Amino acid sequence: MTAEAKPASPPLTERQEARRRRILHASAQLASRGGFEAVQMREVAEAAGVALGTLYRYFPSKIHLLVATMQDQLQHMHGTLRKRPPAGDDAAARVADTLMRAFRAMQREPHLADAMVRALTFADRSVSPEVDTVSRITTAIILDSMGLQHPTPEQLSAVRVIEHTWHSALITWLSGRASIAQVKIDIETVCRLIDVTTPDAP
Repeated sequence: MTAEAKPASPPLTERQEARRRRILHASAQLASRGGFEAVQMREVAEAAGVALGTLYRYFPSKIHLLVATMQDQLQHMHGTLRKRPPAGDDAAARVADTLMRAFRAMQREPHLADAMVRALTFADRSVSPEVDTVSRITTAIILDSMGLQHPTPEQLSAVRVIEHTWHSALITWLSGRASIAQVKIDIETVCRLIDVTTPDAP
């Protein structure tokens, strides 16, 4: 183990997991009502029914908390997408459909979306594990849409570019610099990379 490596955290007990769920729910509720600025650690602790010190043991900062909230929202979205798979005749169309469904979910909660995206943008190296988890879930959502379990390096590279474009599209839409129609065009355009990296089916 290197000097910077940290041992894996023990799994949460059922009670600890329930407490964590309450914290994430409180974070999402406050963000939905007032955006990034509304998520104050003391208010989150009060809404979740935990001590402020307990909250900080779970999430060392507001940025950690909001990135974890985004992770939680994406996991829920992933479960929903698995129950209702995307439509489309090819992988590119299915991924575009998936990402637009995810985008519309964000659109329904613009204050929450803004808070989560701002946290992801502000995250420094201390939040790397949480940011990496968000990226892994996003990658899993895209690969599921493609119907791929063992992607090639070229396909993974295309997925990363698609992720970057989706994240950028969220930022430009939240800042009022892009319309929903433009976001849809950009996502459909970048998803065509999949056709380039995916061999024709036999």
